Amino acid sequence: MFNRHPAGTFAAVTAAGGLTFALPSGAEVVDAEASGFTTRHSLAVSRPRADVYRAAVGKIGSWWSDDHTVSGRASNMYLEAEPQGCFCERLGENAGVVHMTVTFVNPAVMLRLSGGLGPLGLMGVNGNMTWEFADGEEGTTLTWSYAVGGYFPGGLEQMAGAVDAVLIEQMTRLKEFLEE
Repeated sequence: MFNRHPAGTFAAVTAAGGLTFALPSGAEVVDAEASGFTTRHSLAVSRPRADVYRAAVGKIGSWWSDDHTVSGRASNMYLEAEPQGCFCERLGENAGVVHMTVTFVNPAVMLRLSGGLGPLGLMGVNGNMTWEFADGEEGTTLTWSYAVGGYFPGGLEQMAGAVDAVLIEQMTRLKEFLEE
């Protein structure tokens, strides 16, 4: 059960055999169908590309939201930026969660991960997320895309807006962390 999340974010609550989600207004989703969805967002960060990449992968516990963790503490999150590396969370002695697995790394250019974030990890779905780092006019253009496919009773399109909101929140938190 994931109900720590404030309204307007990825608030999932098990209820009467299903999941309900608080959907954000104005969510940007590339496509959404019963069998899957894709989200994609870009934002400008006023820092050099190498700095954005280092913070994204090396300091994820500093900018990721506590509300989108199993432990309630983003400081337990870590990301090993190497093929088969872990985007994981420590839960205590010999306990933890694999959120995603790194499938491609080109430092300061692209990172690709596979898996289901949050409640998606509990369903018959899989996702591929790509983080792209490009030189922008005033720093770096950061682009995240996440394609999710598989089975969910009632269709995955109902989850697209909530997942999208979480990704927007995390990207915004990374930008704020870098620019403060």
